[in-house]
Amino acid sequence: MQSKILFSLFCLFNLLGFSQLSSQQEQIIDRYLKNGAWNHHYLSKEWDEWINLGLEKDSTIAYLWQQKALPLWKQRKYQLAISYYDKAVELDAERWLSRRGFLKCIFAKDYEGALIDLDTYQREFGFTFEQDHSLDFYRGLCYLQLNQFETALEVFENDMAQQKERYGLHTLHYLDRFYLAITHYELGNYPEAVEELNLVLQEYPNFSDAQFYKAICLSYLGLTAEIQQLIKSGRSNFEKGYTINEDSSIYEFYPYQISWQWNSVESLLR
Repeated sequence: MQSKILFSLFCLFNLLGFSQLSSQQEQIIDRYLKNGAWNHHYLSKEWDEWINLGLEKDSTIAYLWQQKALPLWKQRKYQLAISYYDKAVELDAERWLSRRGFLKCIFAKDYEGALIDLDTYQREFGFTFEQDHSLDFYRGLCYLQLNQFETALEVFENDMAQQKERYGLHTLHYLDRFYLAITHYELGNYPEAVEELNLVLQEYPNFSDAQFYKAICLSYLGLTAEIQQLIKSGRSNFEKGYTINEDSSIYEFYPYQISWQWNSVESLLR
């Protein structure tokens, strides 16, 4: 039963790795992934052992290197994970370069390295998404984390404008607005930050992180009436699990995500 569940979780995503395989390589995938590694949990020793057997047969299959790296991201063994991902990118950059940029940004916190990957992908292959977000979303996060706030603002605003033009306003993710608000906050544009956070909270009313930063911005604006209620509600919502809910957030804290342990939270309550 466990193997069937694991296989179904990987199936749709994994098919993308097979498009350029020869018949012999497809047989290796069948034997060592579908009927080997995927019959075990990805954190088990057997997962890696099966993939190593496949790589012994053919070390030019990019997908095997990507699958070998997969557990290491979850185990926070980033240097080793990147070394294997480098092999996948070398063999199939169009398939794996943008993914490596995403992983460097969210997992390894290598923001300069992530920017190189994301910029290179966009220059060579164009527009794409990773984990429901455009590559410019992650570029914006990188600049935000490098304290290059003006550049982050430009990237986030341009990205949102392009998404609206391509797909319509309704397709914007709440995190697009949240991180635009954070950038305005860092630049001291508190009214603009509050405006964006209000829109975020319309979509995700219990979002504890948005409540926290709205309270901070209101404090800078001298509008103190809502602050204590926002903080109390935010802490309660955090305890109920209402925070950043990306697929990868179960493994990694996202930029500016709040743990509600900071002294600043207590100071706002007084």
